Amino acid sequence: GKDVVWVPTPDELVRRMLTMAKVTDKDYVIDLGAGDGKIAIAAAKAPFNARSLGSEYNPDMVKLANCMVEVEGAANRTKVIQGDIFKEDFSKADVVTMYLLPELNLCVRHRILGMTPGTRVTSHQFTMADWKPDETAEIEYRTAYLSIVPARVGGTWTFRDSGNTQFGVTLNQSFQEIGGEALLASGKQPLVGATLRGSEIRFAFNDPNGNTRSFTGTVKGGQITGRLRAPNGPETAFTGTLQGAAAAAPWAEMQSQCGRFCGK
Repeated sequence: GKDVVWVPTPDELVRRMLTMAKVTDKDYVIDLGAGDGKIAIAAAKAPFNARSLGSEYNPDMVKLANCMVEVEGAANRTKVIQGDIFKEDFSKADVVTMYLLPELNLCVRHRILGMTPGTRVTSHQFTMADWKPDETAEIEYRTAYLSIVPARVGGTWTFRDSGNTQFGVTLNQSFQEIGGEALLASGKQPLVGATLRGSEIRFAFNDPNGNTRSFTGTVKGGQITGRLRAPNGPETAFTGTLQGAAAAAPWAEMQSQCGRFCGK
């Protein structure tokens, strides 16, 4: 390619990357910087059986990769195209795989963070700067990283149940790391154990009686639906609605040094 040399990923690490991402036959996998097509081919074959696509800049490598696709009998589920990862549309992928360089990972990061929450991203050897991976695996001195695209939850939310009981939550966010406060009639309480994995959110807080209430829910745009549980008590369905504009997310923006790749 124009920005990185081709170095093949070992077969065992390819399998680990796809296993970490929990690839199934329902997934569409796109490999950025596909080289000889190894990862795209592996995703298309058992036990994963996904639809897949490889994007490779070097046209000679594309020809080699598609020869390998034919040899491996995977042409009905995968192909490798000649393309530029900074221009190709990979937004429809359920899983993104890549073995690039640290700077390239960073400069494609903002596009990945704009994908559907829950999209799984596996990278060989290099992270995406201050976006910490959700999972790490090592095989023979090589490292694979898994990152889950987080929903955007920064801002102030009002939660209500069917009886119009309500409470508020203010959330701050940096990638998948979240924190904040519960806004109760009795005052503010810090959130405890707040986590975000894709669109799945969890947090807890103490009510006015000192009892811990735990919430588990799913984010979809400006709504969070889930259940609030009292200790040793019943669960109540609550729906949270974002109040006003979402908080700014500078962590999800293109970095200034990436203009030379992204054409800005």
